[in-house]
Amino acid sequence: MIIDGYVLAVDRADVDTDQIIPAHLLTGIETSGYGRHLFRGMPGGLELLENAHPKANVLVTRENFGCGSSREHAAWSIRDRGFRAVIAPSFARIFHENAYTNGLAPIVVTAAQVESLLRAERIEIDLAEETILLGDGTRVTFSLDPLRKQFLLEGGYMEFMAKRVDDVRTWLAARA
Repeated sequence: MIIDGYVLAVDRADVDTDQIIPAHLLTGIETSGYGRHLFRGMPGGLELLENAHPKANVLVTRENFGCGSSREHAAWSIRDRGFRAVIAPSFARIFHENAYTNGLAPIVVTAAQVESLLRAERIEIDLAEETILLGDGTRVTFSLDPLRKQFLLEGGYMEFMAKRVDDVRTWLAARA
């Protein structure tokens, strides 16, 4: 799966889930409709989005992205706004899991690599090959957990599991 897109550079560390989407805006359990609230809790967040390329679909940020309260709504709001990947040196553990589960690629690269990615206008991410290609031809490699990589390639955990319902039923029946 290739993610070819424009970069939204969020040049700050420790972006927490309240900055991604404030708690008072968490009004339901549907996965859609939250993109309009993305970065509403971040100082300058709305301006950041207003000045972003209209087709930005890759977020590049600094370390510890998604820290704070554990809420799946953070990943939902990023996906609902059209982002397909977040690139950072590190992620909060629960956000990392929620991203994979919801088909949002959490890509870990070094802090030095983030420096060049923050300046990129457009990049190409090959999830299957675990590479990022910058406009100047520079290649950056990354690693994904093999099972969670399959979640991403199939659209998220629920989509991954939906394709395996018959296999699970067969497996359960054989053990009954």
